Amino acid sequence: MNWDQVKGEWKQMKGKARQEWAALTEDDLNKAAGDRQQFEGLLQSKYRKGKEDARRAVDAWLAKQT
Repeated sequence: MNWDQVKGEWKQMKGKARQEWAALTEDDLNKAAGDRQQFEGLLQSKYRKGKEDARRAVDAWLAKQT
């Protein structure tokens, strides 16, 4: 799955994201609104990840979304 697909199905993907990253709130995910940079920024702040770590985490999550 690529990010364009995630963005197009954001309402459904929010639940999957919350399963993966429980610290993200519904409000956090609504603010991200399917924007990958915003989403990675949330991971950076909530999980104290570096930019590359957040990117790799999102890439790994996307790979599982088949």
